[in-house]
Amino acid sequence: MEPKNPYKGATPAYLTWNILARYTKPKDLVVDPMCGSGTTIDVARDLNRRALGYDINPVRQDTFCADARKLPLEDEKADFVFIDPPYSDHIKYSGLKECIGELNAQSEEYFKAMHLVIKEIYRILRFDRYMALYVSDSYKKNKPFIPIGFRLFALLNELFTPIDIIAVTRHSASMYRNNWHKAAIERNYFLRGFNYLFIMYKPSVKKKEYEIPDRRDIMEKEKQITDFLRGPRTVQYQD
Repeated sequence: MEPKNPYKGATPAYLTWNILARYTKPKDLVVDPMCGSGTTIDVARDLNRRALGYDINPVRQDTFCADARKLPLEDEKADFVFIDPPYSDHIKYSGLKECIGELNAQSEEYFKAMHLVIKEIYRILRFDRYMALYVSDSYKKNKPFIPIGFRLFALLNELFTPIDIIAVTRHSASMYRNNWHKAAIERNYFLRGFNYLFIMYKPSVKKKEYEIPDRRDIMEKEKQITDFLRGPRTVQYQD
């Protein structure tokens, strides 16, 4: 069941499609611990991946109710985990006191909660598999800047091996509003228009050097090359 109103903070579908096409194979189990409107579920199924979506406040029938800090899933079951967590409390999500989206990133409670989420992702992810986290930094008027991206990357780096860090351009209409530009000048900060995308790997051996596996299906890989040579591909989804 799709939500009646557009879901605030929905993940761009083209982003999810790109990640799953690169780091998973058909029939892989993709898990999203904070799946929100369910973009990950929809894209995974479209790519012939199995999908499990959890959320503390589900808005669709195929999402299971669970806290991302304690998922009802056995150890090492997921082939890939994608998570797009709240970026502090800028958006009102569930209103539930136990929701991480109710925590202001000015407080250490937010990062303590996210540390538990990251540990849970490590627990459910199989060895020699990948995960991705999509996040933005936080700034509020007359408050200190909070580098959420850097801080979460440091937590990820405690357990996983970094594979890639991508700056994903945001094309939100609000970024082009004159009042945003005026505020940036008045408060002396640079106007940001990107989110971080961290790609991380869970190695099966604790060595200084090891080979990073290519998880792409050979047929899909060849199709990606063909599509690239033909020109940019547009994938349509309802975010």
